[in-house]
Amino acid sequence: MKPPVSFFEPSIHPSVSFRALLVALLLLSASGCTFYHSIGKSVGSFLHPVSGHDFVHIDNDDWDRRHAVLYFYRTHSQWADDEIEAPSVYIDDTHYFNIRNNSFTWLVVSPGERHVAMRRPLLGLEGLNSFSLSLIADATFTVEPGRIYYLRYNELSEPTQMHPELDPEHPLTQGDLQLVTREYAMQGQEIVSTRFLNSDLLAPNHAAVSIVEANEDVDYERRIALLEEERELELERLESEGLYELAPWYWPFGGGPSAPLEADRKIEQLEQEYALLELERERREAAESDGWWFF
Repeated sequence: MKPPVSFFEPSIHPSVSFRALLVALLLLSASGCTFYHSIGKSVGSFLHPVSGHDFVHIDNDDWDRRHAVLYFYRTHSQWADDEIEAPSVYIDDTHYFNIRNNSFTWLVVSPGERHVAMRRPLLGLEGLNSFSLSLIADATFTVEPGRIYYLRYNELSEPTQMHPELDPEHPLTQGDLQLVTREYAMQGQEIVSTRFLNSDLLAPNHAAVSIVEANEDVDYERRIALLEEERELELERLESEGLYELAPWYWPFGGGPSAPLEADRKIEQLEQEYALLELERERREAAESDGWWFF
């Protein structure tokens, strides 16, 4: 006869528990929660060493000077080489790659405020909404057109020089992920000694590409949200100044400001600009596909 199962002892296999937790998190994600994970992508160098080509800058013809390039690199250390899972890198809240020991990669980004975050996974799981299992870096910095930026990750040693363009209190001047100058990245062959973080079946990633369109979409949504807040404040101000007509009791759909809202004008202008941007994307895609024959 089997002994009774203790309330304090596990009664199911750990893999079953993990699958149940994963299903629960996916359901939460489907309900509107932000579920951070790198399941199937987080394998570390201990299990899968980086085998790409030696460091080289991308060709000048491979990116538009209206945009910018971010290089991410991680120098070699025994600690990183023994890592089972590699940390994830996010730009504007989208996961792009997990950076393994002695590796580099790059992203072409749109100018403006870009948010960079790094999270350390546990069996691929990283966090939910504002909660993170291990948040390594969380920073926003201004990206200028035509420029190249170098982001150095090392959990054992910090750069000996702070980036001269950043405030000393900026998150990218402290911690494991820091923005460094080109001169610093090149000295002692720090970045030159790294190898390309290629994408394969064991460790797929979405780096070494342009993410300009994704950045533009994020910027548009961010600006719309700010203008909606501005609109609410403008309505409150007009109401306090007696420039807002209340709806009559018999017709709840009436009422409103007695003058056009400045926020509405800005929203309309932004929507027109975004529509032109989408039209330009369609034209560019049509031009790129022109000349292709499908049989």
